Amino acid sequence: MAETNPLRSSSVARKTNETDIELAFAVDGTGQSEFETDVPFLNHMLDLFTKHGQFDLKVNAKGDIEIDDHHTVEDIGICLGQALRQALGDKKGIKRYANVFVPMDEALAQVVIDVSNRPHLEYRAQYPSAQVGSFTTELVHEFLWKFALEARITLHVIVHYGQNTHHMIEAVFKALGRALDEATNIDPRVTGVPSTKGVL
Repeated sequence: MAETNPLRSSSVARKTNETDIELAFAVDGTGQSEFETDVPFLNHMLDLFTKHGQFDLKVNAKGDIEIDDHHTVEDIGICLGQALRQALGDKKGIKRYANVFVPMDEALAQVVIDVSNRPHLEYRAQYPSAQVGSFTTELVHEFLWKFALEARITLHVIVHYGQNTHHMIEAVFKALGRALDEATNIDPRVTGVPSTKGVL
């Protein structure tokens, strides 16, 4: 039977030997965010994602950052993907696709999304620096891949150019929020799901 979620919101908890995460996500929000994690740069990026997507997102995460930020960033991506998938339910009426460009000063990022139930990430980004503060830039890929995998979306991320690593990553997260907002918007012209298969 088709699964519906009229409120389009979800909460996820994940506890392992490496992390302890509680996350609440609403697709139809007002851009409100609340973060309590040990990874300040990711907090900043998720705040941008939430504001530009007009979602509501609350994350409380503790992780083994004495090793590095990897497990915390990865598991937040997992939880956010799971929450999005649960919130969308059977996906009836959504637009499904989106293609968004976002500039950030000298940087330009593009995010293309298909809410397809087929998880895939294509990631094209080369950053001038391997670090932004204490944050390792390779973790952007880790976050996006686990998010796409658990949300079961096809996600293409392309950073066309840029000189400042912070600006380039910021453009990615703004574009991700805006593209996901567009793809998950309800289109009143759509009957059922936007697929000739009849299911997503």
